[in-house]
Amino acid sequence: MIMKKFPGGIHPKYNKELTAEKPIIDMPLAKKVRLLLSQHLGPPCNPLVAPGDKVTIGQKIADTDAFVAAPIIASVSGEVTAVDALGIDIACDSSNSEFKGQKQDYSSPEQLRQLIRDAGIVGMGGATFPTQVKLTPPEGKSINTLIVNGAECEPFLTTDHRLMLEQGEDLIQGVLLLMEACGAKDAIIGIEANKPDAIAHLTDIVQAHSTISVASVPVRYPQGGERQLIKTLTGKEVPVGGLPLDLGFVVSNVATAVAVHQAVNLGRPLIDRVVTVSGAVAQPNNVRVRLGTPIAELIDFCGGLDPDAIKVINGGPMMGKTVADLDSPITKGTSGILAFTEREVREYEERTCISCASCVDSCPQKLLPNYLARYSKKGKLDLAEQYHLFNCIECGCCSYVCPSRIPIVKYIQTAKNRIQRRRRK
Repeated sequence: MIMKKFPGGIHPKYNKELTAEKPIIDMPLAKKVRLLLSQHLGPPCNPLVAPGDKVTIGQKIADTDAFVAAPIIASVSGEVTAVDALGIDIACDSSNSEFKGQKQDYSSPEQLRQLIRDAGIVGMGGATFPTQVKLTPPEGKSINTLIVNGAECEPFLTTDHRLMLEQGEDLIQGVLLLMEACGAKDAIIGIEANKPDAIAHLTDIVQAHSTISVASVPVRYPQGGERQLIKTLTGKEVPVGGLPLDLGFVVSNVATAVAVHQAVNLGRPLIDRVVTVSGAVAQPNNVRVRLGTPIAELIDFCGGLDPDAIKVINGGPMMGKTVADLDSPITKGTSGILAFTEREVREYEERTCISCASCVDSCPQKLLPNYLARYSKKGKLDLAEQYHLFNCIECGCCSYVCPSRIPIVKYIQTAKNRIQRRRRK
């Protein structure tokens, strides 16, 4: 396969050696979990339980009639202690919180997609788009190829790497189910070249499946962006304002494929996920943890924060969000919990743009980030939209390379939020 280079991109220090060789370990159950009602792209779910209710692991406890949504599943058995506008608290009954399921039967792609929805599965690479929606092509469109994203280009994160090594067979079974659900005739698993052991392992497994192939892709951030991965693997570009569906592609993360296998072949809904805990912590690790577990308890399980740690990020260092409260919970989209020292996250004074165009050169979406930031600062939102503001994937390449230390992504996010608020009004 001849690889095509996507435009822009950068080569940050990857820091994956801290956990790349660390096998996945299971964290003991927390005494209490908090399951947020919004863990997917789309409207939040509505609670189906009340304080005092007894729930069992795997039970649906919140849902919505919205098409772009996924239900919330109890990750433990126990008693509901609180329900508010943001989430549901459950006191864990550890003696009854081991899950026992069985294979789910279906007779059509529609029923298979419904099983995936009922399991609460969303894209687990961080975007959290409801999986069953992505697998449902609109009328007049068809899906030819499933692209499985094993790039894991964010620095520090190694959960997908470990899943590919430790649950390769499960992954391939999930890929086959995803293909069946969306009607794809073949699948390509794209893995960055800095994971040669995962490439070799999966290449060996897919020898028994003629419709699935494994491709080593160049190490270049953000290789894991779905548009960038499509460009690399196929040479085709998703048009501005378009979707991969327009080209006959669907992109799914490797962790999502494993979750689909577990939901259908084992009857196990999405109640946990693997999280990389790394950076300024005593014992960096890849940990399988129940959804709703407080971040503080996960960090404590990994030996606690280093004395000089001052900031914790939910996700990767390029696209993750600062954790304001360590009691906030692990969600479906939590791929990493990273701690950093003051030296690593020190803030610089923003200086005047020198029009060097470094941000333009690094943008994988071929945008003009300097103009988008300028229009946001001046409140010229209409102009920002004309310059394709919403085509920005907020990968952070522009901010990373800016010699004037301008927080370009922050300005872009501000503009998007202001426009969305204006639209709602």
